[in-house]
Amino acid sequence: MGNSDETGRPRAEQSVTSVLLSGGTYRGLGEQVLSPAEERFERARRTVGFVLAPLVTIVFLLLPTGLDVPQHRLAAVLLGVVVLWVCEPVPIPVGGLIGVAAIVMLGVAPPDDVLEPFGSSTVFTFIGAFILAQAMLRHGLARRFAFTLLSLPGVGRSAARVIVAFGVITCLLSAVVSNTATVAMLLPTAVGILAVIAELVRRETPEGTPFDPLRLRVGVALMLMLAYGASVGGLLTPIGSPPNLIGRALIEETTGQRISFLQWMVMAIPVCLAMFVVLAVLLLLLNRPEIKKLSGVEEYVAGERAKLGKLSRAEKNTLVAFTITVALWVTPGIVALVAGNDSAAYDAVSERLDEGIVAVLGAALLFVLPTDWPKRRFTLTWTEASRIDWGTVLLFGTGIIFGSMLAETRLAQTIGVGVAGALGLVSAVGITLFAIALAVLVSETTSNTASASVVVPIVIPIAAAAGISPFVPALAATFAASFGFMLPVSTPQNAIVYGSGAVPITRMIRSGIVFDIAGAVLIALLLPLMVAAVGF
Repeated sequence: MGNSDETGRPRAEQSVTSVLLSGGTYRGLGEQVLSPAEERFERARRTVGFVLAPLVTIVFLLLPTGLDVPQHRLAAVLLGVVVLWVCEPVPIPVGGLIGVAAIVMLGVAPPDDVLEPFGSSTVFTFIGAFILAQAMLRHGLARRFAFTLLSLPGVGRSAARVIVAFGVITCLLSAVVSNTATVAMLLPTAVGILAVIAELVRRETPEGTPFDPLRLRVGVALMLMLAYGASVGGLLTPIGSPPNLIGRALIEETTGQRISFLQWMVMAIPVCLAMFVVLAVLLLLLNRPEIKKLSGVEEYVAGERAKLGKLSRAEKNTLVAFTITVALWVTPGIVALVAGNDSAAYDAVSERLDEGIVAVLGAALLFVLPTDWPKRRFTLTWTEASRIDWGTVLLFGTGIIFGSMLAETRLAQTIGVGVAGALGLVSAVGITLFAIALAVLVSETTSNTASASVVVPIVIPIAAAAGISPFVPALAATFAASFGFMLPVSTPQNAIVYGSGAVPITRMIRSGIVFDIAGAVLIALLLPLMVAAVGF
């Protein structure tokens, strides 16, 4: 029993799953297993952040930028917050809260206006999804799903195959379910898979060697495949991601050219396929799994599945709540496929089955489905549910606030128009490249929805002023708005996987910036060709 606790569960598995069960995502240096070199780097990085964040903010405030006062102050605060997020001198959610407080104290906007976006539906999606994940992890349903995936023929033979197979599932689901909902529903399974692989890695680790299952490269690759794969798959259909609908509506309004569901998919499939291949290669190269061949994993998985036995009452209840939630999440997509996403039926269904409302409704079922009715025991207690990762909820809430402030103060528009004028963009290629770069840049510090809402309206008049059709640049900006892979606040899916505790911010930044560049190049090369092939 040296490798197990009193419950018989492997210590590696408990260490991985306990992060979501306890809510202890943001770990200090003393809470991680670090090599001496890693500890020196982390200490230096965090020390630099303490000095650099306020210094950058103060220096920028004193510079004569020519911006309006609210824009100038907002830009100074954002620069300081980005330093806090990258260097992590304080937990990342605290960095966001410091920025929100600074926005109000510097008079950028009144407190009620600043805090209003925190009531976004996406915040409630996080809360409901995290409570569902808590139940799936606590009652073992996530572990059961993980073993089911690993038992598929050929999948469980190597870490790379597991990661790629999981990415394929993520991409396909996110084409019809929102990216946020897709990652939320698959995260428990990803944690279960990581727990199994972590135990296999631990077995091959020499006795006495420090081992932290939440600092494994294979965990980084798996979690980032979940987040980035959802962003790639979300581009496959107009309903896959909110930026798609926003950009599509703006393009149709400006050019008068309607993009049908099928036309969108024909344009998107080659781009997304190429992006997925590049994503898989980059993640496996940048985060080489500690264990390549999962020798004996098929036998191990078969044995563990046999031990699981029949579904417990708690598992059944969790599965019911999860199935109802997923069914309601998928329903708007099905209506769009049947009736069209510009139909009255789709508008009515998507408005009523908002993903945030569905998520909290599904979570609420866990508190009314009994496991022992005579004793009034239910699937989840509030004590268990309250241990969700509130830090990630706060983090993304502050990200939404910054995105809203960028739009309200028109700072993003000022930067975009100014840069475009300075570069003297007059060609279709130049404007398209600018549109992609601006969309990626904006989406790194705000949500992808905010990025599309801000960037596409900037790009269209720039193209029109140059006498060029805005169709390709605006569509390129729409696709690129789903990017932003460097920071947890860039997309909800980034924030969710960062909340697993298995993705250090430094590794997310390194993998994210490489895929940002690679994806931008693919959009620039392939999207104009597909637009021409479809006949626009």
